[in-house]
Amino acid sequence: MDIKQVIHAEVPARSGHITWTEVIEMTGLHPSTLGELIDLGWISPVLTHGETFLFRPGDIYRLRKLDRIVRDFELPLVGASIIVDLLERIEYLENKVRELNRLL
Repeated sequence: MDIKQVIHAEVPARSGHITWTEVIEMTGLHPSTLGELIDLGWISPVLTHGETFLFRPGDIYRLRKLDRIVRDFELPLVGASIIVDLLERIEYLENKVRELNRLL
């Protein structure tokens, strides 16, 4: 067994996931709002064996965008989530158009 194997065996793997508490701190969302978004299936955190939610870094960006739309336009959560989904779809399609234009 070489040194690399020993070091990797003893050190836990780093995770890019973010805990529930960190998400609340980073976004300023109320826990019930975050829970509602999970119930709606709009955001899908990883559930650990210990029943802990872990979120991806991209979730923070989506949640901040959603919160800003809710506050700026005084929209209900469901309406704002639809808008964020549509904005993401537009961004995806614009990227596809750019890719296709490069091929021409």
